[in-house]
Amino acid sequence: MESRLIDWLRDRLPDHPLLQVGLGDDAAVLRMAGAERIVMTTDLLSDGVDFVVGEMDPRRIGHKALAVNLSDLAAMAAQPMAGVVSLLFPHGADYQLAVGLFEGMLPLAEQFSLAMAGGDTNCWPGGLAISITLLGQVTERGPLLRGEAQPGDAVVVSGAFGGSILGRHLDVCPRVNEALALHQGYTIHAGIDCSDGLSLDLSRLAEESGRGATLDAGRIPIHDDARQLSRREADGATPLDHALADGEDFELILAVPPDEAQRMVAEQPLDVMLTIVGEVTAERGLRLRDPSGKLQELRPRGWQHG
Repeated sequence: MESRLIDWLRDRLPDHPLLQVGLGDDAAVLRMAGAERIVMTTDLLSDGVDFVVGEMDPRRIGHKALAVNLSDLAAMAAQPMAGVVSLLFPHGADYQLAVGLFEGMLPLAEQFSLAMAGGDTNCWPGGLAISITLLGQVTERGPLLRGEAQPGDAVVVSGAFGGSILGRHLDVCPRVNEALALHQGYTIHAGIDCSDGLSLDLSRLAEESGRGATLDAGRIPIHDDARQLSRREADGATPLDHALADGEDFELILAVPPDEAQRMVAEQPLDVMLTIVGEVTAERGLRLRDPSGKLQELRPRGWQHG
């Protein structure tokens, strides 16, 4: 399958200025002169956890696999440069599965000027696994990190949250261009992407900064999918519960100085809505504030890896 897949990719991958040697050799050769600081990220996705082969279009699976890696570059406000894709197929996998995966990845690679530099394929007795590693270049402002939030910073988010399992978990829209634009146009102290749940990922940003955070329940943008899921499941989970814990929203969570945050939400410079949903606190831990102003401890909830 590998040789056939390489031939197929060679016919479809455009020339890229970073790529001196690409598919067909033992390793890729990249032209990266002048790139002083490089961001590297990798994600491993597997059948039965992140997608279900046989129930989903392989193109949507491929799209998700690349998009979640691009979302990690967005979290760092890094410009995508190059990537490698490794595919571990179940024995007897159809060649069209491999083609479908790449048909889902290639439009995203073109959209973000990403050089697809190579990768590997293999087979085993288990299910499909996809490992992608990306390189990105930071801007002159440097990488956006989790660990520099300050007490009093506003917590700003893009988009809306909850209910992604109804389809958005596959049709991920990585906020790369949005992160680059915000990092260029505003002062931002810290950032993270929301992959595992709003409350859980915000707690990670706060912990890395040695801080805490308070979320305003009435200001959290709740996706219509969260409301639909709450009605459908009838398990007692409210739309807010889904917004706080479902995960795979892949929106930005940012710690922004209060004046800058007010300017950001007033100007709304992006196609996606920006909302102030709380603030960073000196006291560690996560709290939820109801519309009356009452505070209660908020246990971070979301997807835990292993």
